[in-house]
Amino acid sequence: MTRRLYAYAFLDDFILLYPVYALLFAKTGLSAAQISTLFVIWSVASFAFEVPSGLLADLFSRRLLLVISPIVTGAGYALWTFLPGYPSFAAGFVLWGAGTALTSGAWEALVYEELARIGRADSYARVIGRARAMGSTAILAASALAAPVLAWGGHPALGAASIAVCLLGAVAGMALPETRASPGQDAGAAGSAGEQGGARALLRDALAAVRQAPALRLTLLLASLLTGVTAIDEYLPMLAAGTGVALAAVPLLVLVTDVGAVAGGWLAGRGTRWLTPVLALAAVCLAVGAATGPAGFALVGVAFGGFRWAMAAADARLQEQVGDRYRATITSAAGFGSEVVAVLLFAAYGAGSAWAPPWQIFAAAAVPYLLIALGLRRIPR
Repeated sequence: MTRRLYAYAFLDDFILLYPVYALLFAKTGLSAAQISTLFVIWSVASFAFEVPSGLLADLFSRRLLLVISPIVTGAGYALWTFLPGYPSFAAGFVLWGAGTALTSGAWEALVYEELARIGRADSYARVIGRARAMGSTAILAASALAAPVLAWGGHPALGAASIAVCLLGAVAGMALPETRASPGQDAGAAGSAGEQGGARALLRDALAAVRQAPALRLTLLLASLLTGVTAIDEYLPMLAAGTGVALAAVPLLVLVTDVGAVAGGWLAGRGTRWLTPVLALAAVCLAVGAATGPAGFALVGVAFGGFRWAMAAADARLQEQVGDRYRATITSAAGFGSEVVAVLLFAAYGAGSAWAPPWQIFAAAAVPYLLIALGLRRIPR
């Protein structure tokens, strides 16, 4: 089963357009302001579809959503490839946001429940961490392959390859296991979605479950914060450039952090009882590494490895406290929360960059991680 999960995770991120789609937009004649509006459209689409997709995953087949997701995303890449222009780029980002939202919640719920079915629920953090590491590895591989493919066939070749990978991802989704006999029902939870009115009742019950369980509410909040704050990795190139190295060396420093994140994913599930001290140590490594210059990127890589490891552990604690009937809905709510935190972080970075260099902002970002570590300590297993 795990091999099929890892294959799906790899194909989900093995998109050759990832490293260069901004160049495609610029080549088509879009200004920096127009490109920025596309990113806003992407974020809004992700927000809009996040929780509804979780409800769909709880009401219907989770595997079906995982099959549809890459097809929807691939349709967006097809628009970019064959009808380049601002309207197509905007529509493509809406489709990409919808495709991503379809996997959010459905993916975690399916993995946890299938592991629980075979008595391996305690291995969820390890499996989900490794699946995410496979995704990071796929991004690295796509980045390495994009350059020669771009030189050979230009953006059309990258687009065609990305569409083909999406179709392979849909096939891989069909091979995923799903043993829920009656989606939308949970023998361990009170009530019935069918009896209480479908999606509205399911959402009401999920919110009630969060309100009535302080530990679940705290876990949901901290998991959202942890994932959202880690979006600061988008600014790692700026941190690298701010150390004074040559421009050609910036990707190499960023690669160090990518390797650290992949390693953290592969180590997920081990020593989870040390979640608080490990996350606190990672925060210290981030602050010290950011302030140390190029050599400090080794510590920054360790920090992001710790963050990736902690994200899997926090996700596992969330899954342990959620009933199957609304598992995807609550997990999607965590994803929605992390998107909100990420947007706030982007705004804070933009405001802070007017008076502080990147290393100081990264050092300040260690404080939320320390607070999250202390909060996770309060959650009973």
